[in-house]
Amino acid sequence: MSDLLPHYVTPFNMPADRDMLPSERREFVRTHRTCVFGYPRKADGPAMSVVYYIPTTDDDLLISTMRERAKAKAVAKQGKVSLCVLDENWPVGFLQVYCDATLETDPDLVVDVMMAVGERMSGQPLPKNARPAVAAMAEKEARVVLRCQPYSTFATPPRHLESSDQAEELTHWSSSSVPWNASNDATIGNG
Repeated sequence: MSDLLPHYVTPFNMPADRDMLPSERREFVRTHRTCVFGYPRKADGPAMSVVYYIPTTDDDLLISTMRERAKAKAVAKQGKVSLCVLDENWPVGFLQVYCDATLETDPDLVVDVMMAVGERMSGQPLPKNARPAVAAMAEKEARVVLRCQPYSTFATPPRHLESSDQAEELTHWSSSSVPWNASNDATIGNG
């Protein structure tokens, strides 16, 4: 079983002048804490919601939710999700992470993830004596964990104008999907 990674007070800063290397994409995901969780629906386009996630030493991304929420039902039915990991700095950048997802019901894992989410929400670890209350909440709310296993990423670097006279200097380039475990020698779009 993989361990949960600690909360990083200083997340990885996305480079603004080039596409991220595969190793930087993984570091970006490991050091941030919020994402837009998306999954396909039959009508009305994809469903999306902002959630906290907890990375593990095995690069899984764990999300706490209620068993009766649509996120859990979609994972149980389809097993494919996308996470748009949000940069916490301005200008805002993001990294799209495509994942295979499964539902986990182990009560200890559920509480571990909820405790880790509490740390990310408050910026400090929850005291150990909070665990029984968190466990009671997990049981009352029928909480589960969504285990998201990344297989590919797509990056969009932040672009920003400091003033309107820079408009002619603003450049853009395309990115491409890169396998999660790609080496830094992998081809990345910068054109």
